[in-house]
Amino acid sequence: MSAERGLLDRDVVAVSAGPDLFADALASQGARVTRVDWHPPAMERELAALWRDDVDAANREALARLLSAHQVLIDVRPAIEVIPGMARDLILHAGPPIEWTRMSGPLRGALVGALLYEGLASTPDDAARLAAAGGVRFDPCHHHAAVGPMAGVTTASMPVFVVENRARGNRAYSTLNEGLGKVLRYGAFAPEVIERLHWFRDILGPALGEAIRRTGGVDVRALIAQALQMGDECHNRNRAASALLIKALAPHLASLDLPPAERARLLAFAAGNDHFFLNVGMAACKAAADAAHGVPRSSLVTTMARNGTQFGIRVSGLGDRWFTAEAQTPVGLYFAGFGAADANPDIGDSAITETAGIGGFAMGAAPAIVEFVGGTPADALRSTRLMYEITLGENTAYRLPPLDFRGTPTGIDVRLVMQTGILPQINTGIAHREAGIGQIGAGLVKPPRACFESALRALAAERHGD
Repeated sequence: MSAERGLLDRDVVAVSAGPDLFADALASQGARVTRVDWHPPAMERELAALWRDDVDAANREALARLLSAHQVLIDVRPAIEVIPGMARDLILHAGPPIEWTRMSGPLRGALVGALLYEGLASTPDDAARLAAAGGVRFDPCHHHAAVGPMAGVTTASMPVFVVENRARGNRAYSTLNEGLGKVLRYGAFAPEVIERLHWFRDILGPALGEAIRRTGGVDVRALIAQALQMGDECHNRNRAASALLIKALAPHLASLDLPPAERARLLAFAAGNDHFFLNVGMAACKAAADAAHGVPRSSLVTTMARNGTQFGIRVSGLGDRWFTAEAQTPVGLYFAGFGAADANPDIGDSAITETAGIGGFAMGAAPAIVEFVGGTPADALRSTRLMYEITLGENTAYRLPPLDFRGTPTGIDVRLVMQTGILPQINTGIAHREAGIGQIGAGLVKPPRACFESALRALAAERHGD
């Protein structure tokens, strides 16, 4: 008590930090005020500047485009015939732009394989020299309405799925999934990898295209909605979705005018590949995300992608600018004989699934996924619930039975990520850091916070420029 009495016996001096409003009010009443020259951190100021009605309105428009997407699988065609800007000397890859000297092992391996596949090089060494000398051009898949898992390498003669968004008329593309093991997307380029790709080009691709055209189109949105209620999350677990797609196509594949042995081979390949649907789902998500891109002032994320060296995001209201940072290495489970020291940093366009509100955002619907990426079913549910904190809405088509059929969290908002500190959850495969080895595990990863910080600054800078 004596200490308090002594304190109150003296003249009271108020210390004011932050806005002048409080200091001015005290001063106007005759109180002594010491003003501290302090302001909230720059990111908080910039974040506060973006909580505006016009940004909210822009986000509602972008989210409406994302949620209203109605994706239909309509064909399989050679990339050169359908992908905008595709050329014989152009190789598309996953993630943000990158030059040969900075590419990771699996991406380099996939590019070497692609050059061998296209007949542009006769040996791996020739292919590497050609790539290093600038004999071919590289560009992100995302710049051409396309996406590809892992290395994402796409060349002119590769057959690609064609998915049309019937709500807005835009299309997106993705290569055919090769299955697991030694595959191009993980950087393998052994002779059996190239032989399989030639079979895709000559037999599987044309057969799938004919079968899909005979169906009149496969409703991918409805297929994803059904698969989510059958235990898939449609990124690392596609078992139900693949079965549903094969069920839709099998009668038409069986009736094609092909030798019986060839029909049996393509049906066996499709039935034996639990990730057969993955690339279709990615193209569907790309078609939805592209429709939401380009809304001025919107802070909705429309791209998350990695090239094995950098992670990059793009934002609806910021044009085609990439905001990049060093890619993280996934944490998860490894195949026998491999460990974290073998892993390459995060790679692939497959985070387009999380961008569109499935994949890691829907893990609560897929408890079995934890056997592949680690964790527990409770962790999967917790992860999905957390994603509602950084998203602008819930998907009305994709619903989650374990959450009383609540829609999946959809529409990542840069503002919410920075305000809450919660980063998007992505589940993914893990590639060996050396070219030619392939997948060594699967796990969980998050984008670097720096990508969202840079995007937030850019959004705020545009506000100041208005």
